[in-house]
Amino acid sequence: MNPIKKVVIAGGGTAGWMAAAVMAKTLGKKNEVVLVESDDIPTVGVGEATIPPLTTFHNILDIDEREFMATVNGTFKLGISFENWREKGHKYIHSFGYAGKDCWACSFVHFWLAGKARGIDYPYADYCAELLAAYEGKFAIAPNARMNYAYHMDAGLYAKYLREFSEKLGAKRQEGKIEKVNLDESSGNIQSLTLQSGKVIDGDFFIDCTGFRALLIEQSLHAGFEDWSHWLPCDSALAVQTPKVSDPLPYTRSIAHDAGWQWRIPLQSRVGNGMVYSSRFWSDEQAQEVLMANLEGEPLTQPKKIKFRTGTRRKHWHKNCLALGLASGFLEPLESTSIHLVQKSLVRFIQLFPSMGINASDVDEFNRQTKIDVERIRDFIILHYKVTNRTDTEFWRYCKNMQIPDTLQQKIDLFSDSAKVFKVNNELFGEESWIQVMMGQGVEPKSYHGFADVMSDQELNDFLASIRQSKSTMVSKLPTHQQFIDHYCQSKNAHNSAQ
Repeated sequence: MNPIKKVVIAGGGTAGWMAAAVMAKTLGKKNEVVLVESDDIPTVGVGEATIPPLTTFHNILDIDEREFMATVNGTFKLGISFENWREKGHKYIHSFGYAGKDCWACSFVHFWLAGKARGIDYPYADYCAELLAAYEGKFAIAPNARMNYAYHMDAGLYAKYLREFSEKLGAKRQEGKIEKVNLDESSGNIQSLTLQSGKVIDGDFFIDCTGFRALLIEQSLHAGFEDWSHWLPCDSALAVQTPKVSDPLPYTRSIAHDAGWQWRIPLQSRVGNGMVYSSRFWSDEQAQEVLMANLEGEPLTQPKKIKFRTGTRRKHWHKNCLALGLASGFLEPLESTSIHLVQKSLVRFIQLFPSMGINASDVDEFNRQTKIDVERIRDFIILHYKVTNRTDTEFWRYCKNMQIPDTLQQKIDLFSDSAKVFKVNNELFGEESWIQVMMGQGVEPKSYHGFADVMSDQELNDFLASIRQSKSTMVSKLPTHQQFIDHYCQSKNAHNSAQ
């Protein structure tokens, strides 16, 4: 039971500097925070899309949103457009919004289904402001038009922003490559890190942000890895940047291809592009050829190759080490959850912080909660592949016919039978997300809750019409996404490129 006085973060990048920012902000007055990184080791740095909880994270840190967005070349995100996923030529948006009005007995989707059954057949998007605004390319942050949103940003600039933020709060950066991880012989805990220069960095607690290498948590402490590649067969990615050729859309685009999917993420002055694919069904050359043929504008960079294995550490907190980011495992960026998992682990770690020394009960609780988080997100990502009408390639036939986790099958069956979804164990994606994606992927519920039939035809018609009208009126008053960015958070890069 040794008190924790010094926390050492191994590795920089987004995960490392998020850790430094949180530690310095919350515990910096009582704990020394040191981050070790080398300028010679590149970060993956392609995670440019986020989800709404990051706004809460920034509120915890007291980050000024306008300054942050201008610094990271950021744009706003209302959801993700899934194109060619259900079938070729089909498109739907999974938004961050909530459709209609729920009641205690059932969610709004039941009233929408009751309306369809009675001939009131309007798109689901007409009942959700975020969906409408996304389709119309509009956005604003306003008291009378509050929407759920996230960010698109340059991950490299974000790490630099958080570094400056952390150092102002007292976090120290140590340049150098880690040569050796030194363990205590009696406890098996990490005692110190030896750098290539010979300098030794000792600490009481260590946070592993060394990426796929997992230098501390796996190579030194052997926490174990649970492989999920049989459910998520993509194992490779290519990333490339292109110039801005049109006003940025307020959503990420995910475009399915024959053996994977392509992302398109708009920033203020450029666009992040990439292809996630399975090497079992496509060669690197095939993937690159399809990616380069589907870019808008000439590439600014050479395609960057990334190999990965989908899965998670069996223990995210092991002994006196916590794994974050790629060191903790990898779930492909289909729903932009990578940064969120870093954030969630950091908040949980602060809540369970072992100030007086490490307790096994704290470690077990952390790992139990994290396991639930990661498995529920895993299920949500698998859903996109499993529920599809596509059988045109070997890849899609594999996905459509593969066995899936029981937890996911139960959710699909429940919604398919009766349009019901329940959020459990504080999982990240709520009922509305599951509803939008399952309907988007082609699940048509066989029935709906009888409570939705209590209204007369006229009452139901008036109820649905009033929601459509209020959402339409709200979105009609919004500026375009580009107009709002110009007013609110224009970056110097974007301004210079516009000259």
